[in-house]
Amino acid sequence: MNRQERGILIALVTKNQSKDQTDEYLDELEFLLETAGGITVRRFIQALPSPDSRTYVGSGKLEEIAAFVKAEQIDLAVFDDELGGSQIRNIEQELGCRVVDRTNLILDIFAKRAQTSHAKTQVELAQYQYLLPRLTRMWTHLERQRGGIGLRGPGETEIETDRRIIRDKIALLKDRLREIDMQQSVQRKNRGKLIRVALVGYTNVGKSTIMNLISKSDVFAENKLFATLDTTVRKVVIENLPFLISDTVGFIRKLPHGLIESFKSTLDEVRESDILLHVVDISHPEFENQIQTVNQTLAEIGAADKKTIMVFNKIDACHEPELSDEMLLYVGEPQPRLEQLMQSWMARTESVSIFISAREKTNYHEFRQLLYDQIRDMHALKYPYDNFLY
Repeated sequence: MNRQERGILIALVTKNQSKDQTDEYLDELEFLLETAGGITVRRFIQALPSPDSRTYVGSGKLEEIAAFVKAEQIDLAVFDDELGGSQIRNIEQELGCRVVDRTNLILDIFAKRAQTSHAKTQVELAQYQYLLPRLTRMWTHLERQRGGIGLRGPGETEIETDRRIIRDKIALLKDRLREIDMQQSVQRKNRGKLIRVALVGYTNVGKSTIMNLISKSDVFAENKLFATLDTTVRKVVIENLPFLISDTVGFIRKLPHGLIESFKSTLDEVRESDILLHVVDISHPEFENQIQTVNQTLAEIGAADKKTIMVFNKIDACHEPELSDEMLLYVGEPQPRLEQLMQSWMARTESVSIFISAREKTNYHEFRQLLYDQIRDMHALKYPYDNFLY
């Protein structure tokens, strides 16, 4: 069994990011590192108006981190923001360990999770797009022998040759993805007159569990970030009404733009769907920010105007805060937190909403009926001459 790599997490408190937000983001970064197979030894937080252009945290803080890295034999330093090539080079020289930024960590997880050739091609494209502007950080010869015939032009340096090789690989991967996209587009068009439902949401909110519940399939689901990369599509029949449901990759804060670009074909299932099931982990303290992140990503891929059902999941994990006797004397008998959230969100959102626990199957029959009603109405609207279904 391979030894777990020991890492430290590094983030900033800035004029645009509070201490509470930074703590929450580091919780997520720690979960990302765990998903990648590492272990967090310590967190470092620095207060700066904005990231330092050379070292991200400033020279004084970097010296403190370097002393800890040396004393504790740390394998890698993980930064919560995307770093430039010169920043990575400067920080690595000071710390003497591997430096990984948030984007690189997510790409590493995607590479580990990718199963199909389609997903592997998408991840590989995003990795090369990330690597290209950072080549000065290190010597990368990319599957070629030093001084190979035909690989070096007159006057070219090794790094210029590397850049050319990467650009050629990017072009090749894009061509390959275009071929796959055309094949999948034809497949989607051949699915007949069926309403298409897509599960969307922040990563690790329970989309695959809901997919399994609705379709009675065994889509891979676990308590890790990005458990699902490849889009899974199932045909489902509720009562007399058939439809297609798809489970796609989860969204996350600061999802690398290169990943969004390379995964656009996968997200076509979302863009071309008729109804979105926006799944939310209602037990998560930052669920409102997660909703905002998902909505921003949906807008970026051109799917913000879809008919949406808000599915607030994990109500079984939505614990009530403990109140002391002194607090109860002043506030009286408090309204349960879940009831407050339900009343608040059902009144606030323009979308249809329901609160469930996919794991415990709480409110599952109500959810199933709601889904049936929405699909039936959409089918009648989209295929008015097929009302024999009803």
